[in-house]
Amino acid sequence: MKFAMKTLIAAAAFTAAGMASAASATLNAGATLAVPGYTLSDLTGSGTLTFSTTLIGALNAGKVTVSGIAPATATVVNKTNAATGVVSISSASAAAPVTSLTGDLVGNTLTVTNVGTAGGAFQNAAVKNIATNTGSLSITNLNVDLVNKKVFADLVGGNGVGSLSQVYLWDIVNPIVGSTTFTLPAAGGVMSSTNTISGLKITTASFDLFAQSMGLTANGITSLKTVTDFGTIVSTISAKATVATTPAVPEPSTYALMGLGLVGMSLVARRRAK
Repeated sequence: MKFAMKTLIAAAAFTAAGMASAASATLNAGATLAVPGYTLSDLTGSGTLTFSTTLIGALNAGKVTVSGIAPATATVVNKTNAATGVVSISSASAAAPVTSLTGDLVGNTLTVTNVGTAGGAFQNAAVKNIATNTGSLSITNLNVDLVNKKVFADLVGGNGVGSLSQVYLWDIVNPIVGSTTFTLPAAGGVMSSTNTISGLKITTASFDLFAQSMGLTANGITSLKTVTDFGTIVSTISAKATVATTPAVPEPSTYALMGLGLVGMSLVARRRAK
């Protein structure tokens, strides 16, 4: 039997590369995920977006109301001006359950790369005023890219914007506070992490979508441009790691060594043939 050395080396390299990329996987809430040596399950947690004071100021300028979109819940505190009787927003936040966690597993260290949540917040400008000609915008299903520091979301906007899926909404300007890695416990157990993401800067394209959806006037656009930070996201995540009862998948290096072993066998076979 004849073996092609170059073919075997290429096959070993492709096998190793394929196994390395397979280490990246997604755990969804309510599901299980098998990774080398473990089974991951019981994903829970939430991501709470707290609106910045400058964003609240822009919303108040347009007399915008804020409410939650299930399964997220909104907490809005209003205040009333004693002299004028005008009601405005004092603080606002939306807490959304974590629905997915994507990460890269190296050894027993899982580095989280993406976190997804469900639900969000609805912003409604029902009354025409100096800042808006009326409009609305819902922001739901955030997907936070922790590697590239970007936040994506589903948008449903008024004034002809319609439904848009996973729009590149914000850049994360500030460093992420808190660990973005899990160490899988040798005997199994629950892993948890808390992170703070701040400095949410809206992209140019999303700014235009926001302005159109809310029907902003020139005054409203000027007010929105003052919002350089849309808020802070605090996320808490936990998952359960159970030690697998089946043999773990070999490391990529093992496949590479197997390939080299086959190369050696081919050389011996060729010498014997001669």
